Amino acid sequence: MHVDDIFTKAHAAGKIPVSFEMFPPKGELTLDKARDAAEKLSAYGPDFISVTCSAGGGGNFAQTAAIASMLESEFNVSSVAHLTCISLTREGLKERISQYKAAGVENVLALRGDRPTKDSPLYGAPSDFSFATQIIPALIEAGFCVGGAAYPEGHIECESLETSIEHLKLKQDAGASFFVTQLFFDNEYCYRFLDLAEKSGITVPITCGIMPFVSKQQITRMVLMCGASLPSPVIKLLAKYDDDPASLAQAGIDYACRQLQDLKEHGVDGLHVYTMNRPSVASAAMQALGR
Repeated sequence: MHVDDIFTKAHAAGKIPVSFEMFPPKGELTLDKARDAAEKLSAYGPDFISVTCSAGGGGNFAQTAAIASMLESEFNVSSVAHLTCISLTREGLKERISQYKAAGVENVLALRGDRPTKDSPLYGAPSDFSFATQIIPALIEAGFCVGGAAYPEGHIECESLETSIEHLKLKQDAGASFFVTQLFFDNEYCYRFLDLAEKSGITVPITCGIMPFVSKQQITRMVLMCGASLPSPVIKLLAKYDDDPASLAQAGIDYACRQLQDLKEHGVDGLHVYTMNRPSVASAAMQALGR
């Protein structure tokens, strides 16, 4: 099912769609292990599951398409396949589109993607695209339902939140029919962003992305990658459980669940949980939301 139809039907029924994100196999994570994660995540009844194409500009589109297809065919869950354009040529985009169509993918999240690191095979590779906006029309022409990324605190490379929202409007104008936000740890930033987006003419659904922090290393890496602010309560938790990784992980999940409950109470368009392939995260989120 197309994601825009999922939002329409859920909102007509007075519900908020809840979705998960999982990442594809990389290194020691085999496709069979990805299937196990997909099966366990699907069991919690998300409205859809998005599948990344790996961080750091690494690509991995074939596995993305395979897992998205698996979710639909084996577990009857609508899927969204990520597609990054940072190291993509026009010919490469045509190949990705053919690959995704052959796999039965119906929904695509169009992203710029992380810039390739020096140890990535894509480092220095030619690219015909600089922004996700540039690939949205081709994806729509190919018949996909297309979404894009939104940044509650502004994109890390944008000089201001207002400029970031201008780029968001360009994605909508290009044909994006839904948005998924980057992670954030302070809901007030999200509410401010949603208000500004509405005033700027954003009319398509924006689903709010929440990632539990499970370790100091993880939260440090994510903050540096996406520029999310760390509010005082999070900093205090990091200090309190500095020498207790298990308790910190649980505290991070509990904090994320409180964020989800608050967002639900505020009636946001949708909730998106960055599960990190962990069924325990999906379980906690759904319990917190009464699902």
